[in-house]
Amino acid sequence: MVNHSSPVDFFLLGFSEHPGLERNLFVVVSISYLLTLVGNTLIILLSVLDPRLHSPMYFFLSNLSFLDLCFTTSCVPQMLVHLWGPRKTISFLGCSVQLFIFLFLGTTECVLLTVMAFDRYVAVCQPLHYATIIHPRLCRQLAAVAWVMGLVQSVVQTPPTLHLPFCPHRQINDFVCEVPSLIQLSCGDTTYNEIQLAVSSVIFLVMPLTLILISYGAIARAVLRINSAIAWRKALGTCSSHLIVVTLFYSLVIAVYLQPKNPYTQKRGKFFGLFYAVGTPLLNPLVYTLRNKEVKRALRRLLGKDKDSREN
Repeated sequence: MVNHSSPVDFFLLGFSEHPGLERNLFVVVSISYLLTLVGNTLIILLSVLDPRLHSPMYFFLSNLSFLDLCFTTSCVPQMLVHLWGPRKTISFLGCSVQLFIFLFLGTTECVLLTVMAFDRYVAVCQPLHYATIIHPRLCRQLAAVAWVMGLVQSVVQTPPTLHLPFCPHRQINDFVCEVPSLIQLSCGDTTYNEIQLAVSSVIFLVMPLTLILISYGAIARAVLRINSAIAWRKALGTCSSHLIVVTLFYSLVIAVYLQPKNPYTQKRGKFFGLFYAVGTPLLNPLVYTLRNKEVKRALRRLLGKDKDSREN
């Protein structure tokens, strides 16, 4: 028996078979969400208010922080409700909106991280021409391309996923409404959707990752040619934060979307998916603030502690 898509509630199972674990996760996710809101809002404020951070790198970083705020807010409040109490349902409309936002922002982040890698490539390999190449107008255009590509991907993939013939039990074995989980919930033919998911994964995951690796390969070659310890430290300081964020993001995305489907990987994928939705937006601002002297100085200036900035 197949129940075709209609405005009926879905059941997000999550870790409902482990009530004790859910209560612990509620505390962890709540704290992580609050820190995410504070950290990403702080980066946006610093990038806007501090004139010394009015540069392409921080323009893209503020876009990333805004994206992370939207991404985590689209799922964490509902996740907390499900972790705390017995209610595990989400409406068809709520699931549709969540799916659209996940696809939109996830794709945008893939493209935005690629743009940031290009920015780091020009900063290291073409430092004398950096201001000429990465000018404000190009920054706005590249950021707009990232957001538009995310929107197009979501508009293309969301409707076919929501029109799948879902099984009557409507139980989604996940925390959120995502394409792989909804495909698994279908009782009909999902060949088209699986092909669409595979193609989009190649275009928006594999290709951006390839471009990022090419950018960092060129950076490594440029630094090796200089053969200077100072140049190594400068390149590391310029690229390390972005490289950490890229490694974390793509490791989790590949674990969630490109792993083989079986009961073991499905259960493990829940943890990866939870960390992808909650941990990544939290760690991004921490990586950029803890490893970046300019952001630390801007924070001290914002708090009125100007002594260090005057000395420098």
